[in-house]
Amino acid sequence: MTRFRLNTFIEHDHAKRLDELAAMKGVSKSSIVAAALASFLSQDGGDRREAAITRRLDQLTRQFSKLERDQNILIETVALYVRYYLSVTLSVPEAHQEAARAQGRVRFDQFIAQLARHLQRGDSLVRDLHEEIVPDESQFFDIADPRKSANGSST
Repeated sequence: MTRFRLNTFIEHDHAKRLDELAAMKGVSKSSIVAAALASFLSQDGGDRREAAITRRLDQLTRQFSKLERDQNILIETVALYVRYYLSVTLSVPEAHQEAARAQGRVRFDQFIAQLARHLQRGDSLVRDLHEEIVPDESQFFDIADPRKSANGSST
């Protein structure tokens, strides 16, 4: 294959990155530039870039959907809790309000400590709840097939 000499000027940062990549990969700078140019000029190069961008956008869409699901679960949980709490909690008489506030501070501190332990373990109530409500598809086939007898043969 005949090769042609081409002298070009590139930005200092690009030259530095080219030197680093050539040293890291153990190849010549010419081969890196040739591969980059071939990729840029190839007709399917745009298709590959588009496919890579599409895959990344699909991944981001799935992540966003999970965040949206978790946020909706959280909002509904808080709303239900507040409704329940307000409907069953009696008002505290004036004489007992200071003691109730002190007990509330202690309970809140206990709640924060429990939350910290829960998060440090990597537990997720939202994830556990979602898995309970919407089981993994692989669990659908774990149930014993009623057509098979106890010895494993089909009837």
